[in-house]
Amino acid sequence: MTKGEDLVLNDTYTDLERSTESLWYAIHTRSRHEKVVRDQFAAKEITHLLPLHHKRSKWKDRIKVIEVPLFGGYIFANFALQNKLQVLQTVGVVRLVGLNGTAEPVPEEQIETIRKMVEHDLPYDPHPYLKEGMFVRVVRGPLQGAEGMLVEKKKNYRFVISIDLIQKAVAVDIDSADVEPVR
Repeated sequence: MTKGEDLVLNDTYTDLERSTESLWYAIHTRSRHEKVVRDQFAAKEITHLLPLHHKRSKWKDRIKVIEVPLFGGYIFANFALQNKLQVLQTVGVVRLVGLNGTAEPVPEEQIETIRKMVEHDLPYDPHPYLKEGMFVRVVRGPLQGAEGMLVEKKKNYRFVISIDLIQKAVAVDIDSADVEPVR
């Protein structure tokens, strides 16, 4: 690569860094620091999303239901890349998730689907990330318009919403009559 090509690449990178468009990004956190990062984002007035789910935890003397992050090690935040330093300087933040060292935005539709699922208090739990299977669109109910994968679990159907960038997924119970195949 010549110096001229290097300069062009650096100019493009600088343009991306100066972007004022506010997008959703996945942020990788230190182990068990998701809630710490959430609280700091709230204090810094950074729009964020940390979906939680209830998990039964067994100790020697009792069983307790605790709230844990749905996507362990990750939190989502909405900000312009020009403000990424404020995000990266947050205690507990490891890096912005992306490809080849460049932060990749999470599609707005995926974030909105997760938000609706949490707001409507639908029964959901973590699900293994799946790449293969039937891709469907929800045609009625609170998740109407959402697209994801349909899988079967003990004669019930589950709608799997995948966040491709972080290779994590979440599943919610759904009636198979409420979905249609996506072509």
